[in-house]
Amino acid sequence: MTRVLLTGGSGFIAVHILEILLAQGHSVVASVRSEAKAQMLKDTFPNYGKDKLDFVYVADIAQEGAFDEAVKSDPPFEWVFHTASPFHYNVTDSKKDFLDPAILGTTGILKAIKKSAPSVKRVVITSSFAAIYSRKIGNTPDHTFSEKDWNPITLEEAIQDPLSGYRASKTFAEKAAWDFVEKEKPNFQISTMNPPMVFGPIHPKLQTLDTVNTSNVRIRDMILGKMQDEVPKSPILIWVDVRDVALAHVRAAERPDAAGKRFFVTAGYYSNREIADELKKLLPDVKIAATGGEFPEECFKYDNSRTKEILGIEFRSLKETLKDMIPTLKAIGA
Repeated sequence: MTRVLLTGGSGFIAVHILEILLAQGHSVVASVRSEAKAQMLKDTFPNYGKDKLDFVYVADIAQEGAFDEAVKSDPPFEWVFHTASPFHYNVTDSKKDFLDPAILGTTGILKAIKKSAPSVKRVVITSSFAAIYSRKIGNTPDHTFSEKDWNPITLEEAIQDPLSGYRASKTFAEKAAWDFVEKEKPNFQISTMNPPMVFGPIHPKLQTLDTVNTSNVRIRDMILGKMQDEVPKSPILIWVDVRDVALAHVRAAERPDAAGKRFFVTAGYYSNREIADELKKLLPDVKIAATGGEFPEECFKYDNSRTKEILGIEFRSLKETLKDMIPTLKAIGA
């Protein structure tokens, strides 16, 4: 059994990480913003007592010292999974809504671990393909994206629109984490996870139709009949199942050779057209436009070999993911 701190515990990816950790017998403390979020997690995992699932409250991860108390535990923590970071489009100020929580939350927890949790040996951080992708390269077919790539986005570009703000927040936060380790040389080692679009089953007690994670929104809208006129094109053309991302996080903590590495966690290509066609097979009565959302003629290449070789991830198919997530969306009214 390992004592684990999981930040952003009620988030889409975090809940799947939590499910794996609990099934493996670990003892987890989840940081959440409120008692209501904690109660939702208790209701989702009712068979685990306080010795296996406990909570700590961090209302604002961007505040100075936000995690100072959260990292203290008896028994002490050995692993930390830092998943807390915003991804949505309800944004009025990219710096306040994206950049500050992502960057200050990441550096804040690393500082707190170094200062008050010397027992921690591994920190796994949820980054994103957004920290790899370059808008300047785009879909250039002769470029292969891998862990070697960094998004060259600037602060000036970051404040132009919400999507740029999100991509910058993940890029700057991940760079800040690697810089911290290089300069501060803490007792722990880090690994970062860089998934693209993340689809998959939700936990019905934790989400409503209005709070479905951003990547899953397109699937919700197709099922609800909101794409009867035309299916929009896919903004990012690679994807991964949330359960595979969660497993990659856990294996990165478990495996010594995962330390000090980024992991590009992707199952491969998809298009909104492919999702629409698969949904029509699975839900014959659903009304979705017969055109739109096709895969473009040209697209970048990707290299996910490190994730497969070091973490041993065998990626699920899009068909399996959609089949498994439909009942969970139906459970909340889709």
